[in-house]
Amino acid sequence: CMYRFAVKAFLVLSVLIAAVGCRTAPLYNVTNQSIVTSGGKSKSLEEVKTAIVEAGKARGWMMKDIEPGRLEGELRVRSHVAVVDIKYSTTSYSINYKDSKELHYDGTKIHPNYNGWIQNLQREIEKRL
Repeated sequence: CMYRFAVKAFLVLSVLIAAVGCRTAPLYNVTNQSIVTSGGKSKSLEEVKTAIVEAGKARGWMMKDIEPGRLEGELRVRSHVAVVDIKYSTTSYSINYKDSKELHYDGTKIHPNYNGWIQNLQREIEKRL
């Protein structure tokens, strides 16, 4: 009787640990974020690119130039990898999910740390613009 209880308790505990370990949240993307500058003077495409690249570096992202107006960002944290597509112009930018490893992405939801990384990147870009 005690053996059955121990087995049941172990199974229940295992399920709870698995459920907590795989928590997910709706995917966060940045879509057409307006670039607002002080004084109303617009930024050049190169200035926007520089702000995004420097913001990424400050947050641990590796940025790769894909084409004018488009970068790819990659962040590696322990065994986790996040890859984003960043499109930008002189008036706005977007950060969209591209790929990941070990972040439990299921098409709509992802590990909540991913969302935090994107929000931190967005805040850092805003500071530099």
